[in-house]
Order: sequence, then C-alpha cells, then structure tokens
Amino acid sequence: MAPEPARRLRVLLVTPDFPPEKGGIQILLTRIVENAPGLDLRVLTLGQPDSAAYDRELGADVRRVADAGMDRRLAVVGLNARSVGEAVRFRPDAILSGHVVASLGSLALRRALRIPLVQYVHADEFRVRAGLAGRVVRAADATIAVSRYTREMTLGAGAPAERVRVILPGVDLPPELTIERGSPPTLLTVATMLFRYKGHDVVARALPLVRARVPDARWVVIGDGPFRPAVESAVAAYGLGDAVELLGRVSDEERNAWLDRANVFCMPSRVPAAGVGGEGFGSAYQEAGARGMPALAGDVAGARDSVANGETGLLIDPTDHLAVAGAAIELLGDPQRAQEMGAAARRKAEGNSWPKVAARVEEVLREVVSRRGGG
Repeated sequence: MAPEPARRLRVLLVTPDFPPEKGGIQILLTRIVENAPGLDLRVLTLGQPDSAAYDRELGADVRRVADAGMDRRLAVVGLNARSVGEAVRFRPDAILSGHVVASLGSLALRRALRIPLVQYVHADEFRVRAGLAGRVVRAADATIAVSRYTREMTLGAGAPAERVRVILPGVDLPPELTIERGSPPTLLTVATMLFRYKGHDVVARALPLVRARVPDARWVVIGDGPFRPAVESAVAAYGLGDAVELLGRVSDEERNAWLDRANVFCMPSRVPAAGVGGEGFGSAYQEAGARGMPALAGDVAGARDSVANGETGLLIDPTDHLAVAGAAIELLGDPQRAQEMGAAARRKAEGNSWPKVAARVEEVLREVVSRRGGG
C-alpha cells in the first residue's frame, strides 16, 4: 500500500524584498513560491508601485503592507507588526523570514505561539545589521545560509551548528541553448553599481592590459547605480571609450541576449573594507553558467560556491588588476577552453534548478515543524 502523501504545510513568508522590486533575494523568494507545491504559502511583504498587477500575474496569496513611497524603515516596522496579526489569522505551521529585518514579529510569534521560525541569511546583513542578525540566528529553529561563506558568518554570530543548513540559490534554466558567441571577444558584467566591491574599478584597470594581448577585446556592463560616475571616469582616464559599453538597466530579454553573446562573465567581487559581507553567493555567476558562459570571479566569499575554479571558470585575487587581466586573457585567448568551462557551468546549474532548491527549503520547514510536534 502506497504511503499517504504529506499534507501541505501552511507557511507564512515574511519579507521586505519581493517583486516587482528587482534583486537576487526577490528572485530567490519568488521562485520558492512558484516551485513549492507541498507548501501552502502566504506572502507578507511591502507595497510597491504596480504590485497589484504583479500579484495578479503571479497568482499567489500575497498581502502587502504600507503604501508605496513610505519610508522603508517605517514600512519594515509596519511589516513586523502586521506579521503578528497575519499569523493569528492564517495559523501557519511555520514562518519563513526572507531577511533578518523581517524577523522581529516572527521571533515574538515563536515565543508566544510556538510557531517555528526558519530564517534566510544572505551575507551582507552580518555587516550592516550584525546585532540583529546574531540575535535572530541564535533563536531561529533553523537558518538557511545561501553559501558556505554565509554559514561561517552565521556560526560566528552564535547560531547552533546543527540548526544551520546551506542551500545554494537556484537558477532559471533556458529551455534550450541558442548560443552564438563570436567576435569581438567580450567580457560581460551584470551587477548593480551600488557598491565598489563588485569590482568594476578593478576591471577598468585591467582592461588596457587585456587589450594589449587581445586587441579587439571589449567590456559590456549592464546595471546602474550611484557608482556609475566613478566607472565612467575610470573608462575615460584609461582611454577605453571605444572598448566599453555601459548599458545601464536593460530588459531581461536584452540581458539574456548578452549572456548568450558574450564570451566571459567578469565580476571580480571582493569583500568590503569592513571584512564581512559582500557576495553571499553570487547568483549572477550561476545565471551566466546556465547559459553556458564561464565566469571570472574573486576567490573570496560566496563566489567560491558559485564558481568551481578551473572547471566552470577562474577564481582570482579580486583586488589585483594584474590577476584579473591574466585570467581574462587566458579565457578570451583560448575559446575552446572557455567553451568547455561554459559547458561544465551549464551542467552545474542543471543540478541547482529552482524546483530542486524549493524542495530543499520545504525539507527544512518540515523538519522544524516535526521537531515542534506539528507534523
């Protein structure tokens, strides 16, 4: 006799980060909602422009807090307060907190109603909100870290090791590869220009050396932000105007076209000056790999989980423009090796599709509910 299927768990997902806002955390949480049929999920998040249209298209149970345009700090306070009432009405088996700033209400519910809490951590919260992050991971029934790097920070903040699980973020796999990589040899960076640690400045210093060996090499940059003027100044100072395209924000379709067209994904992220934070995982590397492109990444932080050195790309010292130039020359100058690394990156991405990641998250949720005697 076949065993009865497990009942669907009622899970309240509380997060300030959710589409239509862009970002890696937003994509991660949306894909879990879309790919977890064993979970009865209700999402509690912040209001945004055009969020009603997005929610209708998503077809999930999404509740919004605060009008778009409210100060974010006040909105997060409202999100935490609303989570208490939402939990009383929804009666979830567990709460999944997408960011530590959304955990205060969940911690109160854990104490008062004994609702298990699973906390997602990404890395940079241990730099900018170290006290809160430490408090949350010490109390949570389970913490999901997006990389081994993030796990080490979680343990360093006092989380019990037996409650920390590493679940790498997933990736959207194109149904078929229609890649036509060709000339000129192109380095591609896809990253917001919010932080210097993403490595745009180091690539700009490296590019003249790359072009000395690969004269027609160019650098295409997708993304925008307050760091852009500094990148533009560096490009002008090094006389790279004819070799660099700063495209700013583009559509998903245009981004994907560049992922299919460029030769090497180049984002040598480093750890910020504070010594913590930075790339919790680096989903952009995996997105490039899903489309068969090798990556050039910093040999630090979460990139070590995203890029297998010498197999799916190259890990180098992200503070050394000579190392960045050498790796870029190596890959641009050997198309066959780059193609083999790209194929390996695609295989690695296939093992980390979103349905598989969502199943791993569901397993953690069922574990904490069972431990509390609820399933």
